[in-house]
Amino acid sequence: MEPIPLADAKNNLSRLVDAACDGQEIVIAKHGRPMARLIAAGKPTKLRYGTLKGQIRVADDFDAELPSEALAGFEGKPA
Repeated sequence: MEPIPLADAKNNLSRLVDAACDGQEIVIAKHGRPMARLIAAGKPTKLRYGTLKGQIRVADDFDAELPSEALAGFEGKPA
């Protein structure tokens, strides 16, 4: 496809986005020089639960009370 001038791209953005979603690669030119490509973003990936099973370890004491110095730091108080 021949490059689309920037002014035409501004006026026809919706049509160009539809064309990109249909698989076309749109090249946008400024002062006759190709400056950008408009392509389809692709399909979002689906989150698959359990893919990290066995790879993450949580310490037994992760929810234990913090030392007073650390807690004071989080609360913005002097230790």
